[in-house]
Amino acid sequence: MPDLLLELFSEEIPARMQAKAAEDLRRIVTDRLVAEGLVYEGAKAFATPRRLTLTVHGIPARQSDLKQERKGPRVGGAEAAIQGFLKATGLNSLDEAKIQRDPKGDFYIALTEKPGKPTVDVLAEILPLIIRTFPWPKQMRWGAASAKSSALTWVRPLHSIVATFGIETEEPEVVQFDLGGVSVGQTTYGHRFLAPDAIQVRRFDDYVAKLQAAKVVLDPERRKEIILADARQLTFAQGYELVEDPALLDEVAGLVEWPVVLMGSFDKDFLSIPDEVIRATIRANQKCFVVRDPKTQKLTNKFIITANIEASDGGTAIIAGNERVIRARLSDAKFFYETDLKTKLESRLPKFEQIVFHEKLGTQAARIARIEKLAAEIAPLVGADATKTKRAAQLAKTDLLTEVVGEFPELQGLMGKYYALAQGEDAAVAAASEDHYKPQGPTDRVPSDLVSVAVALADKLDTLVGFWAIDEKPTGSKDPFALRRAALGVIRLIIENNLRLKLKSVALSHASTMTGYDESKPADLLAFFADRLKGQLRDQGARHDLVDAVFALGGQDDLLMVVRRVEALGKFLDSDDGKNLLAGTKRANNILAIEEKKDKRKFDGAPDAALFKLDEEKALAKAIAEVGPEASSAVAKEDFAGAMTAMAKLRPAVDAFFDRVKVNDEDASVRENRLKLLNEIRAATRAVADFSKIQD
Repeated sequence: MPDLLLELFSEEIPARMQAKAAEDLRRIVTDRLVAEGLVYEGAKAFATPRRLTLTVHGIPARQSDLKQERKGPRVGGAEAAIQGFLKATGLNSLDEAKIQRDPKGDFYIALTEKPGKPTVDVLAEILPLIIRTFPWPKQMRWGAASAKSSALTWVRPLHSIVATFGIETEEPEVVQFDLGGVSVGQTTYGHRFLAPDAIQVRRFDDYVAKLQAAKVVLDPERRKEIILADARQLTFAQGYELVEDPALLDEVAGLVEWPVVLMGSFDKDFLSIPDEVIRATIRANQKCFVVRDPKTQKLTNKFIITANIEASDGGTAIIAGNERVIRARLSDAKFFYETDLKTKLESRLPKFEQIVFHEKLGTQAARIARIEKLAAEIAPLVGADATKTKRAAQLAKTDLLTEVVGEFPELQGLMGKYYALAQGEDAAVAAASEDHYKPQGPTDRVPSDLVSVAVALADKLDTLVGFWAIDEKPTGSKDPFALRRAALGVIRLIIENNLRLKLKSVALSHASTMTGYDESKPADLLAFFADRLKGQLRDQGARHDLVDAVFALGGQDDLLMVVRRVEALGKFLDSDDGKNLLAGTKRANNILAIEEKKDKRKFDGAPDAALFKLDEEKALAKAIAEVGPEASSAVAKEDFAGAMTAMAKLRPAVDAFFDRVKVNDEDASVRENRLKLLNEIRAATRAVADFSKIQD
């Protein structure tokens, strides 16, 4: 079957937009083909700085004929309705219509057949519309409007379009359409400098080969492979190691069509700057990779350039130009760093009085004071040194006012650590400057030093409690203050460090320092934590029903205990005892639910042993009397595995009871007594979880 080749050739497309644009082009074109009844075999899109390319193979040569059945008016209906029906369906008379019977009467039915169009004609209709309405995040209007069309909007001016359709063994057909004067045909162009002449192409394989010959690597993944392989080889040959950077590699691959890797250098004096500052400077200003010594893991005075040209001088001029720019930028960075070192971190604190954190939550200075107080309260709860924690909380935000962080905001926290160490602060205090922001995502590192943990918890809890106080909670998908991320950060800090922290009491204590905070807010905040924890546990593979079964018991403010209980419950229910006890408990719950609804009352209270008629009733009552306290005692000791082991002892008695005892006895007092016994099963199992929430 025929294939489509589409290339949109333009001025340079921003690197950050290329990957999504290629995917959007593939999705939009193929979706439209399917909507037109043209089911294809496969499609793939590519992007370079100057072109978006799509190949779709295995498209039918024409649409299938479309048979349609349209229901018309009732037989004997109004003449106007009949004439409207004939006109709409193209029938000459009612003789060409069928009559269909249904329960409401006889109706006219028109059977029409719409012949399918050649696919090339369909493409000629849909492609200009797709190009004109392409969803770029930012566009520019260019080109003159004509009598037939308006000026185009596109990310950058379009120069030409390749649009061919055909089978491999024949000359393809050009898809003819008008798009604001942009030429449409079989002509593309190679590398802007190395092979700028026009190229005539036929289909995808031919197109790729001719572009390669014209110094254009079409596939961005292939460009990345070339850059990475050449950079690794170049650095290894000189005894160094490339500092790999996937995000930068993606960007650089979007800046070049013919990658040429070169190595430059800078003065060794600049190595006195922290490695991260050097890397940020070189990365941000010149899109270059840095190089390290594999023996020391410290940066060397080398960097990797990705050029877009094979220079006649071997790249000497390109290297020299990059070195000049990098030398100037590193000089600035060195000046900023050395200037920052001259001012003590605590000396910057008064400036925070003039910086508003949030109009309803006060200044940054007020926030730092709150975090310092809260961190000091949390420190003994997590085993951190209180003096170090308080000092760390005081200094943690001060690097926000430094020159280096002003230039490179992504280095906040890290620079605070460097400056704290430089002025002689304790290592734990310095580490907290960097680590109190962590974890910032599901894969980010979780601090383990207890001073860092205390400050990180204080920072995130202050944010959460504060925004709850002013009723700025996340709604739907909107979360402008990243409160969900903050809550997940608190959860990971607690769980991964095995911390016992009563969130409710901590939140209440901190809430009392904020204006307008009512007592219902902490409970609402705990529910927010519970939802985030449920999501995290489910993401880790825990069954959602087990999470609900544990949360139904309350006590969600001790997150570590919730997690341990869910883990123990999951293991228990994987055993035969667990599965059978669950079945028995759910049976008891179902019977109770029916009878309580019928009698409109609860069957609580202890059963009367004098009313037990059968040995199975007595055995169950005895088992519950023994197991209940044993399980509760184990839970009190947080021995959840032991509690589950105790629960397992109920299984034989529960099984025997349901095998031989009729709950709804004719004697009303016996019936009520047996229902109370079932309620005892429910009460006993609730020592570990609400079994009614667990699915079979």
